[in-house]
Amino acid sequence: MDNALDFYFDFSSPYGYLASEKIDELAARYGRKVRWHPILLGIVFRESGGVPLTLTAPIKSNYYLHDFSRSARFMGIPYTHPANFPIGTQHAARAYYWLHGQDCSRARAFAHSAYRALFSAGRDLSDLAVVLDLASAVGADPDALAEALAAPQLKERLKAECEEAIARGVCGSPFIIIDGEPFFGADRLPQIAHWLETGGF
Repeated sequence: MDNALDFYFDFSSPYGYLASEKIDELAARYGRKVRWHPILLGIVFRESGGVPLTLTAPIKSNYYLHDFSRSARFMGIPYTHPANFPIGTQHAARAYYWLHGQDCSRARAFAHSAYRALFSAGRDLSDLAVVLDLASAVGADPDALAEALAAPQLKERLKAECEEAIARGVCGSPFIIIDGEPFFGADRLPQIAHWLETGGF
C-alpha cells in the first residue's frame, strides 16, 4: 500500500520553504516517505484566483512579510526575504524533475539547496546560471542540464505536474496530501503530525 505524503510547492514560496525543512523528518518519524512535487503557483493561481501574498493590499502584504520571518524564527529556520520577489521558478522546478529522473536523493539535495539559496543566501532562482550552479554543486552535469532545460520534454513534464496538482485540488504552496486528506500551509504541520500519529481525525 502506498502511504507516501505528496508535498506540492513552488520554489518561490516562503511557507513552502519552511515546510520543506521539516516535512521529511516529520514523515520519517511515522514511517512515511514524501514525494516532492515542484509546481508553478502562477498556473495554479489562474485556477484558484490567488495572487502572490506580497502583491496583495499593503495591509495584508505587510503582515505576510512580517510573518515569513516570525514563522521562520519560531521554526528555527534561517530566513532572509529576497530582494527580488516574487520570481519565476520554472528553471528550478524543471531542473528538479530532470535530476529526479536520474537520482532521487540528488534531486532532494538540489531542492533543499535551491530553497536555501533563495531564502537564506539571497540568490535569484529566476537566473538560469544560478540554477545550473546549484545543480552542479550537488553533482549534476550543468551542460547536460542546460541542454535538457532548452528541450520541450521538461516543459511538458512541469506542465503536466501543475495540471495534476490542480486536478487534486492544490490551491497554493505548501500543499500536502496524506491518505487523500489535503493540508494547506506550513502552519498545518502540527495537524499533519497528529494525523500521522493517530491515523486520521
